[in-house]
Amino acid sequence: MDDSRSRLSRTRTALSGIVGDAAKSSPARLALAVFTAMILAVTGLLSLPIATVEHERTPLVDALFTAVSAVCVTGLTTVDTATHWSTFGLTVIMVAMKVGGLGVLTLASLLGLSVMRHMGLAQKIITASETRSERLSEVGGVLKTIVITSTSFEVLTFLALTPHMIANRYSFGESLFNGAFYAISAFNNAGFVPEASGTAVYVADPWFSIPIALAVFVGSLGFPVILVLVRRWRTPRRWTLHAKLTLATSGLLFGIGFVGILLGEWANPGTLGRHDLGTKVLASAFAAVMPRSGGLSTLDMGAFTPATRLFVDLLMFIGGGSGSTGGGIKVTTFALLVLSIVAEARGDRDVEVFNRRIPQDTIRQAIAVLVMSVAVVMTATLVMLVITGLDLDRTMFEVLSAYGTVGLSTGITPDLPTPAKYVLIACMYIGRIGPMTLGAALALRQRTRVVRLPEERPIVG
Repeated sequence: MDDSRSRLSRTRTALSGIVGDAAKSSPARLALAVFTAMILAVTGLLSLPIATVEHERTPLVDALFTAVSAVCVTGLTTVDTATHWSTFGLTVIMVAMKVGGLGVLTLASLLGLSVMRHMGLAQKIITASETRSERLSEVGGVLKTIVITSTSFEVLTFLALTPHMIANRYSFGESLFNGAFYAISAFNNAGFVPEASGTAVYVADPWFSIPIALAVFVGSLGFPVILVLVRRWRTPRRWTLHAKLTLATSGLLFGIGFVGILLGEWANPGTLGRHDLGTKVLASAFAAVMPRSGGLSTLDMGAFTPATRLFVDLLMFIGGGSGSTGGGIKVTTFALLVLSIVAEARGDRDVEVFNRRIPQDTIRQAIAVLVMSVAVVMTATLVMLVITGLDLDRTMFEVLSAYGTVGLSTGITPDLPTPAKYVLIACMYIGRIGPMTLGAALALRQRTRVVRLPEERPIVG
């Protein structure tokens, strides 16, 4: 017994040293390693025969695609989730969505806390950049609060959905499982559906649409905003600038999305045209929330008009809040870019909002995230067009859905050739960790130069 304890202690000490060195030298690299390891683990589990209904091995590309989609909380699928995966496979996907939704940097920080019992300064700085913690000493408590808060919202969604499912659709056991699956999928903006009938059957059902839409919207706000609301919900004047900016921009984008989808699809017989006024309003509101990164849909995206799909493309590219389960360039990045354009057009020296001045380095970070995202999306779209020969409209929609970790689809993903599936896998992976990691790296990168070169202004425009 003593020998076993001694070996366990030595193993833990060695592991602690490895993780500690990695956390001190490169916290982001540690986070990516943990994130990648989890994807490989989920891929291995989904490749087992027990993971499928037919008890046959899933092709590697489909297992990997599903694993990346679940861990990156995207929701795109190459196989039908409800009919292909067994209860074991669905449970693996559900756990992957839950852990993946906590965020790659949060996941690495939790690993560091559990192994080392403490967190190095560099890792605290990285985590603070995602959680917007006011003091580095609070990071450990913030991480615990994140887990508790996210689970609480998932439980509330579960309690709202399950009784309705029991009363109208499924047995008690099936309702419990589906309710838990939907709750985790919605709050983590994952977009996976455990029902063979899909979510189109709920197009006129407010008891399903409203709880799901609320869970997606709250999850897309980001933990920094949620923590501010939980702690200071009675005193809005004490909310952080980040929280105010995220809430205002998210609300504005929802309103624009609702009106745009309602008007764009009003007479379309393939979507809203065949429904009454109440259903049109409910379905449009539900569809306006989902580009935040939710990925669930009660309307057929493949039947949307090209103009409405382009409109949804823009919403998916913007995505959710920083430090959230959503993807995209983030609503704060979009807001800062718009504010900087307005300030430039007005001739203002500074970018100001809510009686605060935005630092110039923050604006530069937003521009860097935008440029990187555009480059990835354009490159992936070009490669997909060459591989598949499909039209630009549907191809770009699928790429933006993958990069924004949204999960909405026009229906082409299952039929894509294998190379195209790998392109979308790369988009989901980069889209989940790229902007977040780049933003943290830029925030920590500071160069002090003794000599500054002479200034000269080139012509712009």
